[in-house]
Amino acid sequence: MNKIRTKVLLYFLAFVLLFNLVSYSIYYSSSQIVSEYHSSFERFLLFNEITQQSTQVYEKINAYVVEKDAMFIEEYIDIKSRLQENNEKLTAEAVTGINKQELEKYQRMIRNLLFESDVTIAAVQLHNVDQYTSHAKEVRNISSYILESTLQLLNLELADYHMFYQEMTDRQHSFKWFTINLFTSTLMFGLLAAVWFSRGLTNPLMKLSKAAKEVSEGKFDGPPISLKTNDEVKILSDSFEHMRNNIKKLILEIKEKSELDKLLKELELKHLQNQINPHFLFNTLNTISRMAYLEDATVTSRLIQSVSTLLRSSLGDINKTVSLREETKVVKEYFHIQKTRFAERIQFQTDIDESCLHVQIPTLTLQPLVENAFIHGVEEREEGGTIGLKIYRDSQKDRIIVEVSDNGKGMNDSTRQQILSKQEIDLQEEHSGHSTGIGLRNVIKRLELVYKENVLDIESEENKGTTIKIKLPINKEVVA
Repeated sequence: MNKIRTKVLLYFLAFVLLFNLVSYSIYYSSSQIVSEYHSSFERFLLFNEITQQSTQVYEKINAYVVEKDAMFIEEYIDIKSRLQENNEKLTAEAVTGINKQELEKYQRMIRNLLFESDVTIAAVQLHNVDQYTSHAKEVRNISSYILESTLQLLNLELADYHMFYQEMTDRQHSFKWFTINLFTSTLMFGLLAAVWFSRGLTNPLMKLSKAAKEVSEGKFDGPPISLKTNDEVKILSDSFEHMRNNIKKLILEIKEKSELDKLLKELELKHLQNQINPHFLFNTLNTISRMAYLEDATVTSRLIQSVSTLLRSSLGDINKTVSLREETKVVKEYFHIQKTRFAERIQFQTDIDESCLHVQIPTLTLQPLVENAFIHGVEEREEGGTIGLKIYRDSQKDRIIVEVSDNGKGMNDSTRQQILSKQEIDLQEEHSGHSTGIGLRNVIKRLELVYKENVLDIESEENKGTTIKIKLPINKEVVA
């Protein structure tokens, strides 16, 4: 993970490195100019010193010839030593503007000056007047030549120095623009780097702030925060996104629970309307059933048992779950009641796989579907109809399939979509004619809230019938 502190340090180091490079380039260029100027100035001083020393050599030799004082010899030796060193420097120095032949000629004159000076001193010591007079004149002439040659060489050097000065002026002008451009580009680079870095830090924070503001206003369906960074802001955004999803999920669960509670309260209210005195009703029905049995009215006794079972189911605890076996038992009792009422006009068919009846399902699910098929499907048909209940296992999708079908009047696609929609349920309208007060959309809504998915589907065609399918997950825990 790239930490923000690491990024800041890297940007700071890059800027410091750039600043040092600029400073070093300026220092190097200035040093080069100063070095060239210093070398040229040193050559001027060298020629000037050689001229002075050659003049001093002649003065010391002439003074020794006239006064014969050994002190002048000692001074001459000191000047000679320094003049020889300077003569050697001419070879070592990179003298510009002077060709090699002129320089070698100049150095030979210096050596000849020293040679004639030595010969003059020797002639004086031997008291050879003619010889030291002649050599002394030669020393004077050579000294004069050296002075003239020095002036010529200096003129050549000055001409070259003028070119150097012009070049240095041009370079200084170029260097000024180079410095301005370098400063401008460095400043622009620093500003761009600062803007880029700040944008990389502020843009994610602005996105995060906007999302937080939406959450504070109760909007949890905003687009996910997508960041390309890999720093603390990324961790913060991921944590915020996880928190927002958890809050949204929690609100959805609370809303679903609220809807389920609303449905259950409506059902409880309906049950309260029916529960004038359930124990009294059960006891009365049981008494009637026993009396009918004692009077050998077995059909009546069986019918009373079916009604008692149906009432016990509808007046029971609607918050619990029951097995498919218990729900199927209630449906069969309902079949018996309606078969007794309508005789051969209504046919009931069942095809049930016993291995599927252990699966749990919310109570009061199948009987309202069968009753709905009876009331809206076949009850109004004079020729009657058939209602079927089929339970089997779909091994490919690992689900238990419950089908409630009828061959009644069916419905159009618009009605089917309206039933399957999540519109508010009008209990009074839906429950008209129902023994339990529970309509089809009430069952659909409860199944969606319990299983957290759509497990019910309706297939219907006008004048051909309707089939309602419930696809129950086998391995999913059901909590009413």
